Amino acid sequence: MSKNLQTVDWMAPGANLAAYMQGANAVAVLSVEEERGLAEDLYYREDLDAARRLVLSHLRFVVYIARSYNGYGLPLGDLIQEGNVGLMKAVKRFNPEKGVRLVSFAVHWVKAEIHEYVLRNWRIVKVATTKAQRKLFFNLRGSKKRLAWLTNDEAKAIAEDLGVEVGQVREMEKRLSARDAAFDPLTDDDDENAYQAPALYLEDKSADPALQVEQADTEQDNHTRMTEALNELDERSRDIIHSRWLGEDKATLHDLADKYSVSAERIRQLEKNAMKKVRAMIEA
Repeated sequence: MSKNLQTVDWMAPGANLAAYMQGANAVAVLSVEEERGLAEDLYYREDLDAARRLVLSHLRFVVYIARSYNGYGLPLGDLIQEGNVGLMKAVKRFNPEKGVRLVSFAVHWVKAEIHEYVLRNWRIVKVATTKAQRKLFFNLRGSKKRLAWLTNDEAKAIAEDLGVEVGQVREMEKRLSARDAAFDPLTDDDDENAYQAPALYLEDKSADPALQVEQADTEQDNHTRMTEALNELDERSRDIIHSRWLGEDKATLHDLADKYSVSAERIRQLEKNAMKKVRAMIEA
């Protein structure tokens, strides 16, 4: 197998995580001078090979950070992959003239991508949407590894430290303690537990496809019959029915009486006769 193919194999953490970690650790750490030289090649000359070497030399750093998020029950390979996205963003934005090492600059970008992934996938329902909630989520979950339910003093201390209300701390604590429920019964559920699955009691009986098709057909048929019946009327009778019942602005008997220079009683009679004809044609 060629050297290039070997590189491709280990650079995919989802394929073989152990081989990936071994390959990442095998890449030599850059010296200060080497890193600055590569960073300058990328920053000033857009050297993509320099960018690749900067990324490869810092993959072990991403693995180290990703391991600290193992407690969320998400695949480590996916956490590493997201962290690598952050690393590449950091390499693209790294300015060698700032006088800091790439590892110090990249930590924010790596953690930001992993945070987004955790919040998107840890629960079906999002537990944190605002910036303050996200900060509270990660800080509070770290505390919950060491503590049971927070006491009033502990909740107050965390709220003061993070600059949020105590009520927000309590609300996030409840969210962290909740668990997603499976929609379908689990394969090992017995008869006493299986009935609790939402799939067995959330069925909407009114959503029967056959009934929906039948209702749609009936409505379409009624609409067609109504249109044909109206077309059988004379123009004045049709206008009276439309103005009195079908238009957005309903006309009064007196409005139509003025329009056709007849009495309101005559308009009422015409309306009554027209409605009788329409009803007879629809029911025929």
